[in-house]
Amino acid sequence: MQKLAELCVRRPVFAAVLVLALVVTGAFAYFQLGVDRFPKVEFPWVTITTALPGAAPQEVETEVTEKIEGAVNTIGGIEEIISFSSENVSVVSIQFSLEKNGDVAAQEVRDRVNGVLGQLSPEARQPLIQKADPESEPVIAIALAAPATEREISEYADKVLRRRLETIQGVGQVLIVGARPRQINIVIDNPKLAAHGLTGADVVNALRSQNVQIPGGKVEEGVNDLTLRTHGRVSSPEAFGALPVASRADYQVRIRDVALVEDGMAEAETVANVNGKPGIVLIVRKQSGTNTIDVVKAVKERVAEMSSELPRGWKLETVRDQSDFIVAAVDAVKEHLMLGSLLAAGVVWLFLRKFRPTLISAIAIPSSVIATFAFMKFYGFTLNVLTLLALTLAVGIVIDDAVVVLENVFRTMQKRKLTPVQAAIEGTREVGLAVMATTFSLIAVFLPVAFMGGIVGRFMYSFGITMAVAIAISLLVSFTLTPMLASRWLREAEAEHEAPSRWYSAVERAYLRLLDWSMAHRWVIVVVTLLVFTSMVPLFILANKNFLPQDDESQFIVTVRAAEGTSLGTTKRIAESVASQIRLQKEVKLTVVTIGDDMQRTQNLASIYVKLAPVHSRKRSQSDLMNVVRDHVLPRYRDLHVRAQVMKVPEFSGGVNAEIVYWVGGPDLDRLHQYSSRLIEALKRVPGVTDVDTNYVVGKPELGVQVDRERSADLGVRVQDVAATLNVLVGGQKATDYYESGEAYEVHVRAERDWRKDAAGIGQIEVPSAKGQ
Repeated sequence: MQKLAELCVRRPVFAAVLVLALVVTGAFAYFQLGVDRFPKVEFPWVTITTALPGAAPQEVETEVTEKIEGAVNTIGGIEEIISFSSENVSVVSIQFSLEKNGDVAAQEVRDRVNGVLGQLSPEARQPLIQKADPESEPVIAIALAAPATEREISEYADKVLRRRLETIQGVGQVLIVGARPRQINIVIDNPKLAAHGLTGADVVNALRSQNVQIPGGKVEEGVNDLTLRTHGRVSSPEAFGALPVASRADYQVRIRDVALVEDGMAEAETVANVNGKPGIVLIVRKQSGTNTIDVVKAVKERVAEMSSELPRGWKLETVRDQSDFIVAAVDAVKEHLMLGSLLAAGVVWLFLRKFRPTLISAIAIPSSVIATFAFMKFYGFTLNVLTLLALTLAVGIVIDDAVVVLENVFRTMQKRKLTPVQAAIEGTREVGLAVMATTFSLIAVFLPVAFMGGIVGRFMYSFGITMAVAIAISLLVSFTLTPMLASRWLREAEAEHEAPSRWYSAVERAYLRLLDWSMAHRWVIVVVTLLVFTSMVPLFILANKNFLPQDDESQFIVTVRAAEGTSLGTTKRIAESVASQIRLQKEVKLTVVTIGDDMQRTQNLASIYVKLAPVHSRKRSQSDLMNVVRDHVLPRYRDLHVRAQVMKVPEFSGGVNAEIVYWVGGPDLDRLHQYSSRLIEALKRVPGVTDVDTNYVVGKPELGVQVDRERSADLGVRVQDVAATLNVLVGGQKATDYYESGEAYEVHVRAERDWRKDAAGIGQIEVPSAKGQ
């Protein structure tokens, strides 16, 4: 390195170009770096989601979950398999060891699941296999309100807003909550259907077989090659009524004879409102690895563009923006980085009291930091709180090498009466090994952080690499740019008339007196040092410990799960009531209620997003307001058997949003429920523990239909006939699709009266038989 310093002193252009090449590359890389709150971390966790419509949890467990678990259980590297079997949906989560490649793990899971598809229930849908993506949390939510019908608003949100938002670079998914899209409903008149000796399944089969478009092959006509296609699709909603269901001796039974064709809407499965006003919320998720700030900025620009095109009275409003806190957090670290750089340069000037030496030393800070951006781009890092924290800590370190080299060059000029060029060469040679030893010792401290194990190691990888690279570049700068500038900018006259300032002389005298006293009382210093060293253990035990800092983000979420079997309308009233109580707090800016926005479309699970006023404009903190909701609002709904949690907005998607998780296992669900309930009651009495809950959900209330097999056999009615009739008339069933102007709409078959609101009426449903009804 001393030879490099001598070369740079004698060839200043080489030194300038060498450092400028790194700085310019880093400057260009800076504008290409992504901005996010935390580093991009991939976990080899895979989730398998399989829908089995109409099935109870026990059926989902035996027909789907157990078979999938058995198929994937032999894959190598699995640490844990957790499955959830709920109504209609099976979710199997596989956690692999961190050393396993996530893409390889996901592909192995796909191969094993494909091997058991034939063993699953015929009604089961294609399993959805997804690799865990911590970056798939919603980044922005937009509310749409308008003086129009639900169908018009839903159609516009789905056909216009969603599609235009999904074309934005970086947008991965747009989820619509609260919409009721257009749907063609075939409303069956059960008595008429039974009078013709037909079942709901006959209507469904007729729709599926009479509304098709099937290619017929090719027809060669001379020099032409034509495609043959059978055009059998229905051209209008009214045309469904003319489709034949069955043939009788002297007439055709058509759909209009037994049902009413209705161009209507789908049943409500989700609910959304903002500050108590109903509407539709579009939740935007970004693609993995994209810049959150850029994605949100592009979405806002598109929303502003679409707002100008809306009819009068229609309104688009951003109700949730995760980029606000990310920008605030990153800007705060950037501010500390700039302030630290200025203070470091100021301290150097305070001791040197000369402009040129201070500038030479200070140049090492931007040179090292900016050049580090190039390596961050190479490693795929983003500008986040950890990488920026590494640069902030490095500010005080990267200037050390330059100060040591410069001070020795200046001392060489003063003591040995050398020219600046000679002093730069000799001074750098004298401290070269010491500077290298100091730098490599610092790298040896921070670089191992990048190779820590576990999840913490995944997060700290970018911190360790960034820190080590910045320190290494500072060594290069101190042996190239610093001696070159010292040889050109320092003046011999400054060294000849060098005299310490009064302030520095006072500091030096105080230090020398302290040093003399310490040397005279060595055992005191040794004892004090040992006490300080041993005090680390009790202080470490007393210090609060968290993986992530507890920041005031001016937002939090309240989840409310009503009693099992609670209808969507009742859950909506409970959630709106809770939200209205929360809005009574003057620090609350808005609330957004969403129901059924999870993958299972759970009708009794509501999420209330609470946006607070900015930190500087309120007296109570986010934690204080969360405790107010937890202690004073939610207890009012205890008689409704509501399970509720108040929590921070999750930093990462997936997993359980809890700091401590207990696993209780065993073969008997009833005993597991008893033990877990006792454990919950015990944990609630622990100081500092809040929102204790379990993922065990009791079964939903149900009506059971017991078929009298002797009477059904006598009447010629099969159990399958009863089940198929109930499935269509009570549950409703998708029969086919209707296409209009290139758009596809679902065609559903359901009963004329809403049997679900009259349990006693289930027994009045008529099932055609071989001997009458």
